[in-house]
Amino acid sequence: MSLTSILSAEAIENAVKEFQAPDSFSFKKFSQLCGLTSKSPKEVKDVFQILDDDNSGFIEESELKFFLQRFVPGARTLTDAECKGFLSAADDDNDGKIGVEESFSPATEFLIMVQS
Repeated sequence: MSLTSILSAEAIENAVKEFQAPDSFSFKKFSQLCGLTSKSPKEVKDVFQILDDDNSGFIEESELKFFLQRFVPGARTLTDAECKGFLSAADDDNDGKIGVEESFSPATEFLIMVQS
């Protein structure tokens, strides 16, 4: 499965272009631009699994760094500040990764992060 089977290639390209400058990344705005906020929980879970590069069930900071590149090869990496901001928005238990939290599935947690 690929991201373009869930999200429009054009929307992904436009979303990535919006955040070319270092320290300009906003996950909420990116999610809106690429169409992720309008997807079902199953589709969000599918995106989560694609972004979970090592299939650990978590998205770690090392995977966040290459977040934009998972959408468009050759896109810039996220800065350390962007990664830390991304994590602080989604990492409720402060374990340094985004994943299953008590009663939350990865899709639910990711969806909450997208919509917050």
